[in-house]
Amino acid sequence: MKVVILVLYFAVLIGIGLYCRKNATDVNGFVLGGRSVGPWLTAFAYGTSYFSAVVFVGYAGQFGWKYGIAATWAGIGNALIGSLLAWAVLGRRTRIMTQHLNSATMPQFFGQRFNSPALKVAASVIIFIFLIPYTASLYNGLSRLFGMAFDIDYSVCILLMAVLTAIYVIAGGYMATAINDFIQGIIMLVGLVIIVAAVLKTKGGFMAALDGLGRVMDESVSTTPGVFASFFGPDPLNLFFVVLLTSLGTWGLPQMVQKFYAIKDEEAVKTGTIISTVFAMVVAGGCYFLGGFGRLFSDQIDVAANGFDSIIPTMLSGLSPALISLVVILVLSASMSTLSSLVIASSSTLTIDFLKDTFVKDMKEKTQLLLIRILIVVFIAISAVLALIQYKSSVTFIAQLMGISWGALAGAFLAPFLFSLYWKKTTVAACWASFIFGSGLMLFNMFARSAMPAIMQSPINCGSIAMLAGLVIVPVVSLFTPKPDAKRVEDAFACYDKSTVVSQKTALGK
Repeated sequence: MKVVILVLYFAVLIGIGLYCRKNATDVNGFVLGGRSVGPWLTAFAYGTSYFSAVVFVGYAGQFGWKYGIAATWAGIGNALIGSLLAWAVLGRRTRIMTQHLNSATMPQFFGQRFNSPALKVAASVIIFIFLIPYTASLYNGLSRLFGMAFDIDYSVCILLMAVLTAIYVIAGGYMATAINDFIQGIIMLVGLVIIVAAVLKTKGGFMAALDGLGRVMDESVSTTPGVFASFFGPDPLNLFFVVLLTSLGTWGLPQMVQKFYAIKDEEAVKTGTIISTVFAMVVAGGCYFLGGFGRLFSDQIDVAANGFDSIIPTMLSGLSPALISLVVILVLSASMSTLSSLVIASSSTLTIDFLKDTFVKDMKEKTQLLLIRILIVVFIAISAVLALIQYKSSVTFIAQLMGISWGALAGAFLAPFLFSLYWKKTTVAACWASFIFGSGLMLFNMFARSAMPAIMQSPINCGSIAMLAGLVIVPVVSLFTPKPDAKRVEDAFACYDKSTVVSQKTALGK
């Protein structure tokens, strides 16, 4: 039965990819869906790109174990800061300016906004370097779940996921990804609600589980009674950094921001904001909320021997075969949707921003499209090989790089992108300063972690500090470096001043 469900699921994904081929005949259609994607598809594409197996299995288990029920704050932050505020602050302005500058990727936006090919190339290199390990880590959360649910080698799962994702992304591009993300998002929403209820039921329901969590003591963490069932948990400061990086960090991730490029119209922005926020509250909130009860299963879990990734699978292992099948499809959906988003962002960035003009002058549209599709295969192949190496040799550093990847990308890009949309005085030098500081700090954390202050040795904390520092670096450096070309800046911001006729229900007349 499990295999039949999976086969049907894969058949639907491929069918949609083939159906969307007509929308992927040029670069704009393949990468952005022709900038005509509606609110539901955009919101679900944003949400499913946000949450993957890394969150469901890795982060939910790890932070739920460390902070108890207070880990739910990460999910709430993801909804309010990572979705609601992101759409409100970035959505409309990103859509307007990127179309005005004719940019399809984040590096291309920087290049056009500041008339700096070097800035464009640097941004594309940073994305290329740090998205690869992030992509590889997506497979990590699936290994234990497949081991629990199926009697097949995990290598087969990696290859299946890689091949099937490649087929529907190469065939249908962004539109196929968006439609499949919608289907995968529905599975995630419904599946997570059912699974949370089922797991809590095994512990006597919510109130009984909360009472049990309040009785858990771990003196190595805290001597306060009931701390794992408390409002802020045993370590509010480190929990704050988790909320900050996983929420505000999305504002600087290319694969997330690029969703705003494709929004159809004003109504899609408004509707998409609400849908995306509700989706994040249910999915992210549900994941971290579930992980918060992990210590109730401590008699079955040996974190020291098996790591944090063993927590969520152990919590789910007592469910019925039907529910376990639902879990596998849920996590597979989350991972495939994020994988498809990452490979489109990586391949389009490398083609449009690095190879085109830099190495191949006047690259034709058909050549660009072919190269993007070839690079999708390359990126998926590399990520699958890295995942297989990790699985076969028990190498753990690949999964650990996910936190570093997120911190580096958000630390490098969040502040320059945000200020570029809102502040005319943002300079090229300020962008360079943020790029170098954000990515450099995270590389230092990876190779010389022990030399850093204790609070910055965690990649999560370090990434959060890189982001916050960028918000100071960009305005300060901008004030003390050569001003941008006034004519070019006015031209970029002129797009916001264009008159648009709307109905009275939107704006009252005189």
